[in-house]
Amino acid sequence: MKDKNLVIVESPTKAKTISKILGSNFSVVSSMGHLIDLPEKTLGVDIEKDFTPEYEVLDKRKKVLTALKKESKDKDNIYVATDPDREGEAIGWHIKDRILKKKKVLRVVFHEITPAAIKHAFDNPRDFDLKMIDAQIGRRILDRIVGYFLSPLLWKKIARGLSAGRVQSVVLKLIIEREKEIQKFIPQEYWEIEAELKQTPNSLPDRQAGKLPTPNSFLAKLEKIEEKEAEIKNKKESEDIVSDIKGKQFIVSEIKKTEKNRYPDPPFITSTLQQEAFNKLRFNATKTMIVAQQLYEGIDIGEELPVGLITYMRTDSTHVAPEAIQEVRGFISKKFGKDYLPATVNVFKTRKFAQAAHEAIRPTLIAKSPESLDKILTPDQYKLYDLIYWRFIASQMTPARYSVTSVGIEAGKYLFTVAGSSLIFAGFTIIYNRNNNKEEKEKNVIPPLAKDEILDLIKLLPSQHFTKPPPRYSDSSLVKVLEEKGVGRPSTYAPITQTLVLRDYVRRLKGYFHPTELGFKVCNLLVEYFPKVMNIEFTALMEDELDEIEEGKFDRIKVLKDFYVPFKESLDFAQKNIKKEVIMTNEICDKCGKPAEEN
Repeated sequence: MKDKNLVIVESPTKAKTISKILGSNFSVVSSMGHLIDLPEKTLGVDIEKDFTPEYEVLDKRKKVLTALKKESKDKDNIYVATDPDREGEAIGWHIKDRILKKKKVLRVVFHEITPAAIKHAFDNPRDFDLKMIDAQIGRRILDRIVGYFLSPLLWKKIARGLSAGRVQSVVLKLIIEREKEIQKFIPQEYWEIEAELKQTPNSLPDRQAGKLPTPNSFLAKLEKIEEKEAEIKNKKESEDIVSDIKGKQFIVSEIKKTEKNRYPDPPFITSTLQQEAFNKLRFNATKTMIVAQQLYEGIDIGEELPVGLITYMRTDSTHVAPEAIQEVRGFISKKFGKDYLPATVNVFKTRKFAQAAHEAIRPTLIAKSPESLDKILTPDQYKLYDLIYWRFIASQMTPARYSVTSVGIEAGKYLFTVAGSSLIFAGFTIIYNRNNNKEEKEKNVIPPLAKDEILDLIKLLPSQHFTKPPPRYSDSSLVKVLEEKGVGRPSTYAPITQTLVLRDYVRRLKGYFHPTELGFKVCNLLVEYFPKVMNIEFTALMEDELDEIEEGKFDRIKVLKDFYVPFKESLDFAQKNIKKEVIMTNEICDKCGKPAEEN
């Protein structure tokens, strides 16, 4: 039977895992990614014929192609089990269309590599999704047109070896705009005044009777002067205010007590995983995706079959399969008790064009806790799995509850305020907290105060401050802003930043992106001559239109024409008007130690 069933995947690791799950009746082989793509050295797009792509077998994949043809010979059943996204669909479709054209090829899709998921996928094969493929072709052609025409322009006008990309260049613009904000920033001095206060020994009858303990002091901040926001610009103003406040009575004017719920975050999607992995583990986006791929494709955990420990890691959907919801709710109830299990399932919003069939990133086996795999996983695998595992479980738990007290204290025309909170019920924070437990600690504990109570002033604490420039982008904050602005998609965040670093347009220093002189030159040229390509809103619109091609709402050729016509006008103008500009590119790259012009 093994000679009758062939399964094609992209990755050797994935092939190994699936082969063990399917058993001896199936031969599982890897395509090593794309076998067929646009040519490397020519445009490969017939613009005059409705942007028809001219695909060819990649030189570095010709041996793989020969082996695949040999494997497919005389096979009765051929399954394509590439990844469940546009790229995976396109890889499989090209193989079917160009190599296995005369054979019946079945498409199988799964979002986790477990025996149950694999069995279900192979029991329910489908045809290739032509709309998904159409969207991938549209994106590939757009990116090829921009790169093919802009990169040689940069070689001619700045220096050889440079490149420009449709989304990559917009991301470079964001990083450089932030750098310009930092360079132009002028710190502004301002002062704050806090009052250290305590209750007077005779302020309450119960305290006089010794029924209440003497409280510690607490701090209140000056918020308003004569009902206007306190704005103290220099030391002289601060000293005048301090002098005026001294001797005034501090009287409690208002007390507000509320209860606040803090709800759990949704399970991870690609962007939030990359953000959290940077914030908590200091993994950059590329490292996060490499480790996540290892967890997805399969780990030998010492049992009969290897399994993928997490679901597919390129996703923008927070959807969770019903069976996984049932499993995690049972786990929460058993391990933590009914108080930690909400009456109904927690449901989270998903991005507008998120693929509904995709799932959030979650563990495939709740029974496999991170602790149980400590000696099996590498340190990096363990850290990332631990993050994914507990985030998912927390997402289906009850909220944390806090008691929040806000107090207003008047000293003549001056209003001081203080707020404190204490944890009533930990809820999901018992296992996972995005803020490293800072919020769960009691903040500035306020003694039991009464309205109109008079407080003792211990001392006034003026302090000097300066406004700070906006921070440079990190992997976390850059991915967040890309997602918010609709630039790029889950599969592109990590490759974009990696390309910018490799080209020496930016450097990652202590986790933050610093643009280089070369990056400034490239960006400034593109912004001047290709404003539409470099427009963030336009780029986001193109991403939406590519998504809508997949939904059948937009025509691929129309989208390409709408982009190309104004792009060609800008290109013609630039080629005639840009003057040669020589810049030094012999800086040494921090990453590889080579001259920047070689990168």
